[in-house]
Amino acid sequence: MRVRTEAKREAILEAAAEAFIELGFERCSMAEISARVGGSKATLYSYFSSKEQLFVDVARNAGEKHIQPAFDELAETPAGQEEAALQRFGQELLSYISQPDAVAIQRMVIAEAGHTEIGKLFFEAGPKIGHEKIAEFLKRAMARGRFRRADAEAATEHLMALLTAEIMPRCMLGLAVNTSKGNIRKVVARAVSTFVTAYEV
Repeated sequence: MRVRTEAKREAILEAAAEAFIELGFERCSMAEISARVGGSKATLYSYFSSKEQLFVDVARNAGEKHIQPAFDELAETPAGQEEAALQRFGQELLSYISQPDAVAIQRMVIAEAGHTEIGKLFFEAGPKIGHEKIAEFLKRAMARGRFRRADAEAATEHLMALLTAEIMPRCMLGLAVNTSKGNIRKVVARAVSTFVTAYEV
């Protein structure tokens, strides 16, 4: 009996990420991924129950590596620093999700969501968890009196919409968009300012 290892799992995720981005979800097979990582399909299925689950774990793994530190910082924000924390968080988030590989993953999710469970699996493994963490941050800020009392879940949706409005629709459509650090900083500043104005006491 083969022993599963974290190193092997990481190797599979890396090979799968490259294969999915290169070939797309539909054309990418478990056989293709197993060939790239070295081994058999049986080995892949001992780690991941299906191609859909492997794809979702690829997306979640990438997100955790890039975004988790930003969520950690958000959770530790002291009173009076909420606006600055949102600025830093927004810059980290937008810098990551506007990268070509991240955009490719989002496009695949949307393409498959209409006829597979990928949309639901992806949302529950990533965005849903992230939104819950942001909502907790906003609840604390509301309890401190920094923002007015409101539905924190709805406020989270408003914040995310503002942060992504100027850049992500264009990225998803393959249109020209300025994703430089300087422009992202300005975009996030406008979004945070609008959010704070809407929710300030």
